[in-house]
Amino acid sequence: MARRSVSIIDIARAAGVASSTVSRALRDSPLISADVRTQIQRLAQEMGYTPNGIAQSLQTRRTNTVGLVVPSIADPFFGDVMRGVEEVARPAGLSIFLSAGHNDARQEAEAIETFHRRRVDGILVASSRLSDGTIQLLERVRVPIVLVNSNAEARHELLHAVAVDDHHGARLAVEHLLALGHRAIGYLGAGNRPGANARRLAGYRATLAAAGVPPHDAWVAIAPVEDALSVDDVAAGQALLHPLLVAGVTAVFCFNDMVATGVLIACRELGLAVPRDMSVVGYDDIDFARYVTPALTTVRQPKLELGRLGMQMLLELLSDRPAQSQVLLPELVERASTAEISGPRP
Repeated sequence: MARRSVSIIDIARAAGVASSTVSRALRDSPLISADVRTQIQRLAQEMGYTPNGIAQSLQTRRTNTVGLVVPSIADPFFGDVMRGVEEVARPAGLSIFLSAGHNDARQEAEAIETFHRRRVDGILVASSRLSDGTIQLLERVRVPIVLVNSNAEARHELLHAVAVDDHHGARLAVEHLLALGHRAIGYLGAGNRPGANARRLAGYRATLAAAGVPPHDAWVAIAPVEDALSVDDVAAGQALLHPLLVAGVTAVFCFNDMVATGVLIACRELGLAVPRDMSVVGYDDIDFARYVTPALTTVRQPKLELGRLGMQMLLELLSDRPAQSQVLLPELVERASTAEISGPRP
């Protein structure tokens, strides 16, 4: 037979006071003397009392929960973002509901709708693939919203954002390869994340143009959009490298570290030595970027900081305090997958 949980009435009987007195004492109400509050709180702890979250939410109109939507739970990038969110949410007494949108606007919208029905206090959306429909839905959801790692315009007072400057990150990657003597620099992108992909591609092209390197469409390959729901970034990197090799590239800037890992695998299968025959740069600096062979040169995104700032911004909004959207700067991390071009420069 299941053991009945301890109630406020049980504590009131044991303490010989009214239930309302116990309720106020447990809420640290100044209407109850400090000595009585301490006595009742100690008794509640000894009796194993657990507050009723549903009852509390009816009184406070808060559930102390936050919804977090991520594109994928398989991508280590978003694991770090969530860790940053939890580092701020947990001390604030908030629990996180997690849902994956799988880079699909419909599933993303369903997750947001579900969170709203569950009466979460606020929602964090960690996605660079925000459709117009999703943005419109977020504008209709009457709880504070923070977009994490998205540069979508916040067109409503309840939409705020913390993001990383993708254009700047791409510039760091391409300038690094240019400094090593490479001119035929390729870009491998992800069509299922059009926002971030467009910004990184624009940064890549602008940096080449500023260096006087004419653009070549054959140097660019993007994973097809129709594979958005089942895309494997590592497999995409493996599959997309070949046409760039035919085009004569000596270095590749990749949309993320997973794509770059696929390029490393493809090079090994083709008998190409990295970085002697091909220099490779990733993006994100996920943990295993330093453990692949060779260790990956990459653009480090402040993943934990994204999560922390996004959650801190949400806390400000939940407390009716003003919050400003922020754009963070990434940094280049040089490792062993890039080197000066060997042989004559193109």
